[in-house]
Amino acid sequence: MSRHFLIVAAATALLASACSQGSATKATTGADGRVTLRYFTFSAAPDHVKDLDKIEKAFEKENPKVDVVVETAPFDQYFTKLQTSIAGGTAPDTFELNYENFVTYASAGSLLDLGGVAGDGDTSVYAQESLNAFKRDGKQYALPASFSTVVLFYNKDLFEKAGVAPPTADWTWADEQAAAAKLTDRKKGVYGDFQPVQFFEFYKTLKQAGGEFLSADGKKAAFDSPQGVKAAQWLVSKVGKTMPTEAEIGGTADYDTNLFKSGKLAMWHNGIWQFAGLKDVPFAWDVVVEPGDAAKASAVFHNAVAASATTKHAKEAWAWARFLSSSDTAATTRVESSWELPPVADQQVLARYLKDPKPANRQAVFDSLKSIALPPVIKRQQEMQDAVTQQLGEAAAGRKPVADALKAAAADVNALLG
Repeated sequence: MSRHFLIVAAATALLASACSQGSATKATTGADGRVTLRYFTFSAAPDHVKDLDKIEKAFEKENPKVDVVVETAPFDQYFTKLQTSIAGGTAPDTFELNYENFVTYASAGSLLDLGGVAGDGDTSVYAQESLNAFKRDGKQYALPASFSTVVLFYNKDLFEKAGVAPPTADWTWADEQAAAAKLTDRKKGVYGDFQPVQFFEFYKTLKQAGGEFLSADGKKAAFDSPQGVKAAQWLVSKVGKTMPTEAEIGGTADYDTNLFKSGKLAMWHNGIWQFAGLKDVPFAWDVVVEPGDAAKASAVFHNAVAASATTKHAKEAWAWARFLSSSDTAATTRVESSWELPPVADQQVLARYLKDPKPANRQAVFDSLKSIALPPVIKRQQEMQDAVTQQLGEAAAGRKPVADALKAAAADVNALLG
């Protein structure tokens, strides 16, 4: 087993478009014994709907009495919709979870014990550590479906035109800042950098600055430290200088994606799930491991397939979850379409990923796994993420000093920790 899987699992790593057309309906069984199984996802749309359809059709061919109905929602709306459906008794049979929210849903009793349904079902296809990441109290409440990392994308043409040396794996924040300043031309609408000022970027940059999010015993916020201030300041300092302001973005969905695709963004902190959508852009681009400060640290997001504890079709839910997360069709489709990476034990499947010539430096994906920023996870996860993002937003908009915003965020998190 390669080192990157050991690191991904050790991290128990965690993180896109318009809402689905279908409304929430309960799963049904037809008079002919056919089962309609609902699956809710945030990662398929907009770039991988056809890829998911390919996997779905292959599953239905092997399971002719099961019809999978796919429903999608953008990530920023997904968990609100999922929580509402569970509370209202209209939960989908199966759904996608990232690691942070997996802990919350498993603890709340919302998930079916897939291990209990599978019995002696073979799970050797998975990297064992990845499988273990989605166990809770000894029960398999979800099956690992994919993992992805965050890297630094860069527009090679903009760098060349400006006469600026392109990023390397040795870059620090200072190197990135200096290049971003040279590449920014606000009059022409060209920006040197884009890194969202929010929870997911903060906990990672905090690790890069040498800080910790929670105390060693996990009972108190620790990010309102000098390292935390430095990390938050690093994010906030870009706003209005080398990246657009909140007012300029104006709540526009996928603003940063469209900015990069239009050739007006030099550097972009984002995940490898963006690869597929950049295949046809009219400029050269590549990726490197994100720059660090006191240390290197990269975010890794790990998604899984879970089933509702209230599903009427447990066996079919298990079969779909296993097929979607580990079948040859699913693994090959993910690799060929750059739809994140399958957490399978077969290293030959992953080797094919490196052969794709765009981006050229795909090795950066695996190099980023050498230094992972562990995600802080608490029972009231979403509330914690929202609290930190809100206070960082206050600082980014200039309504609060960075240190005050972090103190307020720490107070909010401590209240959630109870």
